[in-house]
Amino acid sequence: MTSQEESMPVNGKMEEQLYRKACEVLPGGISRNVVYRKPHPFYVSEASGCYVTDVNGVKRVDFANNIASLIHGHAHPRIVEAVTRQISRGTAFTIGTEVEIEHAELMCNRVPGFDKIRFVNSGTEAVMGMIKTARAFTGKPKIAKAEGGYHGSFDAAEVSQSANPSNWGDIGSPNSVAHVPGTPQGVLDNVVVYPFNDIERTINILNRHAGEIACVIIDPVPHRIGMVQATPEFVEALYHWTRQNKALLCFDEVICFRVDYEGAQSGYNVKPDLTSLGKIIGGGFPIGAFAGREEIMNILDPGGSDFRFPLSGTFSANPVSMTAGKIAMEMLDRDAVANLNSNSAIAIRQIKEAGKLAGIPLSITGKGSMFKVHFRDVAPTTFRESYEDAAMKKIMTLFLDKMYEEKIIMINSCSCVLSTVITQKEIDILSEAMLNSFRHIKPFLNA
Repeated sequence: MTSQEESMPVNGKMEEQLYRKACEVLPGGISRNVVYRKPHPFYVSEASGCYVTDVNGVKRVDFANNIASLIHGHAHPRIVEAVTRQISRGTAFTIGTEVEIEHAELMCNRVPGFDKIRFVNSGTEAVMGMIKTARAFTGKPKIAKAEGGYHGSFDAAEVSQSANPSNWGDIGSPNSVAHVPGTPQGVLDNVVVYPFNDIERTINILNRHAGEIACVIIDPVPHRIGMVQATPEFVEALYHWTRQNKALLCFDEVICFRVDYEGAQSGYNVKPDLTSLGKIIGGGFPIGAFAGREEIMNILDPGGSDFRFPLSGTFSANPVSMTAGKIAMEMLDRDAVANLNSNSAIAIRQIKEAGKLAGIPLSITGKGSMFKVHFRDVAPTTFRESYEDAAMKKIMTLFLDKMYEEKIIMINSCSCVLSTVITQKEIDILSEAMLNSFRHIKPFLNA
């Protein structure tokens, strides 16, 4: 990349042409909503490390990392070399591979409570498999999930993820709100919605369905609930309730597994029965997994005496994802996690200072290498506190657009997830861009 190419103006002509072509064959010109933006999406030309270059030659620092999945940034040489070697030997077989076993051993040795693991193809599939396993193991039909929690793109997991003041109902008994029109009423009836971080109300709600709940699902650092951490007291209350009522406690760590070497669950005194995983454990390739106690996971064993849940997948545990994921997780050792989280803490301090200099209301939530910026003085602690209305969403869009102009890529919730290739140089670029963007939106915050 030459200095002339780096300084090319963002004229958008190439993107306009690509977007017009895309709209002819793709609904909205996209295959996933996260890339949608007005007047058109950006289109990537190449990426390396923590930098992404678009088709106009503009290079940006990537603090989105494909929605938290690229823990070592783009095109890491070790991963590229190993994957290229594997591709030359084949990409998928109806026969097992040794690397699947090696990746499974790596994950089970990493986390206490991961007795056995089953690989699938996405975080959505991981949660689906975890829910079906819980139902098959307990013989119960219902699941309980936090209001506002995101657990993938299927009917049961989507319930109430987009709840809003017009439909969410009383906090003591939140409605089960369909995410997509036409969701069967039976799905809504079998999803119990509880208020995140509210022990008394949650236990009261769970008690009303005690004999029917197969599992209680919680994301310990839920991205869609303002990236607010679940309190130890709340998690322990859920754990003890599930022990008393013969239900399973399920953690969704598809995103938040990155926050510590043994995942977010390492921050609690109690451990889940099952955990769903994805994103970083695939090294930049599609992956999902769920892991947990041996007696529970054994119901997936087709040769065992307690086989209850047949589960297959054409590309599950394919050697490309297994190879990339194994190397990525080997590189993410304790020292790498500590350095990553230290850099995140530095970034947060600098961003808070930028907020003070700009004179705007600002708070930051998150844990480890992931954090979210809130344009308010006091950080939220629940979903309803973290809810962003239409006016705030417009301000967030203005902020994100300005950050793109400042050559920074963030997640569209105003969140950042760091990769191991981020250095102080990029953190300084981020905080300076934040300062300029804070000043840009300040008139709208004060309106």
